[in-house]
Amino acid sequence: MKKSFMVKFFLFVFFVSVCFVSIPSIAGAQKAIELSFSNFFPAAHKNSKIMEEWIKEIEKRTGGKVKIKYYPGGTLTPAAQVYDGVVKGISDIGESCFAYTRGKFPVMEAVDLPFGYKSGVIATNLVNAVYQKFQPKELADVKVLILHAHGPGIIHTKFPVSKLEDLKGRKIRATGLASKVVTALGAAPVGTAMGETYDALRTGVAEGAMAPAEALQGWKWGEVVANTVQNFGSAYTTAMFVVMNKGKWNSLPKDVQKVFEDVSKEYTQKQAQLWDAIDKEGYDFLKSKGNKIVQLSAAEDARWAKAVQPLLDEYAKGAKAKGLPGDQIVKFCKDFIAKQK
Repeated sequence: MKKSFMVKFFLFVFFVSVCFVSIPSIAGAQKAIELSFSNFFPAAHKNSKIMEEWIKEIEKRTGGKVKIKYYPGGTLTPAAQVYDGVVKGISDIGESCFAYTRGKFPVMEAVDLPFGYKSGVIATNLVNAVYQKFQPKELADVKVLILHAHGPGIIHTKFPVSKLEDLKGRKIRATGLASKVVTALGAAPVGTAMGETYDALRTGVAEGAMAPAEALQGWKWGEVVANTVQNFGSAYTTAMFVVMNKGKWNSLPKDVQKVFEDVSKEYTQKQAQLWDAIDKEGYDFLKSKGNKIVQLSAAEDARWAKAVQPLLDEYAKGAKAKGLPGDQIVKFCKDFIAKQK
């Protein structure tokens, strides 16, 4: 009897020991997939905060299988190097603007042209439609997760504006493509960084500036301008991306990939809606300062649209020279936006 008890006791001890030895290996097998995310948006910006929400949702829906370390404000890779940083594996995920490396994304940068945007939702829907329609090779070396674009890039001035001629020779802050839009409208572009524009407007270095309405509050332009002109017919946007390193994407389990795709699809629209929400905040801030929103007549707005048409033609010609269907891309964009009105 005693011998039988001892045998059972040793078997029990052996069983428990095996269980405890197995626990570390099980834990090891379930170790989280650790990813890094480089974002050019500053940490406090609402478009940075929404990506923090995206991260939490990914981590939640994967049941902790994925952990993402977030680097906002260009702290891991500067804005212009985010894309290449993802390709090279400096970060696993990255967010930035196509415009920061103009010429690198000849198909996608077409979306930035002044097609006459009226909302961030329309701009975001278009950038995704262009990607789906033309499947550009320029993005073949990454996994595209989210594409979005800000609301209408319009003109904010210190002086009265009711017609196109009121801009003639005026100093308007604009950089990149926006500077071409300003020139096409008859004004003189002033190339200051966003952070320098408030003082440029305050001191008269610039008499106006071009950007989405969100800048009225986000960058406090509403304190130093008197008018916001809703020149939607000549409004531009800036398309942005959230992409993942292709090798890292291919290494993820299928169920994790599905979570990324599902959550990213949801947050594409959340980003679009956020752009429109912060534009509204900009308008509200402008009005709280007693300033004016100028609504152009349909006929006048059409004049502004006609003034920037050469920029669309220039793009189509340049894209064609690169072997791309420039005319088709421009037509697709114009037709798409026309259907949204």
